[in-house]
Amino acid sequence: MPTSLAHHYHQALRDQDILHQLRTHYPDGPTLHQLAPLDQLHIGGIAASARLLGLLDPKSQHALDIGAGLGGLMRQGAAQGFHITGLDITHRFSALNQAISRLALSHHTAKAHHGKLRWVTGDACALPFAQTSFDAVLFQHSLMNMPDPARVLAECRRVLRPAGQLVMHEVVSGPHSEALRFPVPWAEGPTHSHLLSLSQLTQRLEASGFNLQHCKDWSHTALEWRTRQRQKEQAPRTAVLSPQWVFGERFMQMGKNLLENLANGAIHVVEISARC
Repeated sequence: MPTSLAHHYHQALRDQDILHQLRTHYPDGPTLHQLAPLDQLHIGGIAASARLLGLLDPKSQHALDIGAGLGGLMRQGAAQGFHITGLDITHRFSALNQAISRLALSHHTAKAHHGKLRWVTGDACALPFAQTSFDAVLFQHSLMNMPDPARVLAECRRVLRPAGQLVMHEVVSGPHSEALRFPVPWAEGPTHSHLLSLSQLTQRLEASGFNLQHCKDWSHTALEWRTRQRQKEQAPRTAVLSPQWVFGERFMQMGKNLLENLANGAIHVVEISARC
């Protein structure tokens, strides 16, 4: 399972082309907004990441980003002073994340009050960290790839400190989940798509020892954002960076399906904050 899931994400990844593009177009180092078309691969982009980070307790110094991808959320959080460890099952994502972060940190605005970053390739079902290692755990469009959410949440509970925080910006199944169309960015087909309903997700959180503090359905705003993105993707232009540098030409169909899945209620997008 992990190998084939990693293959889904890296089969069209243009690692060296991306780094060459960044060095060529942003010789002084790319900013967070310049990187966003590449590393904010979730619904809502950089604004959604800001909302998610806004749920964190400012005292949460050390956070674990599970399913960190290319590191957009990590770098955005570090710019706010959080120390963030990014875990991803796709090693090429972790390596590229690290390389992009080094380039981004060369930008003069990225240096002040910057948190520390760490990159780990691993499986969320067996987190390679000691008990009570983190103040917070972040999920952004990643739990949906995990076939055993109970085990993942138990691992989160283990590595969190007492009163630690878990925050999520996740895709869940909507009222018309039977209408879900593939491919989507997180899966070519049903094999790697493990969407829970919102009620199932909150029940699993509570069963794992978390107390729900914040839960908001963000689907309407997500649909508006995805509609704007779809219009940009269809415009005849050559972008410096785009999701196609990660997913290849199949992203055009993925993006189309994502919009339709939001519009027809096959999926919803939610924000959640909970504590141990």
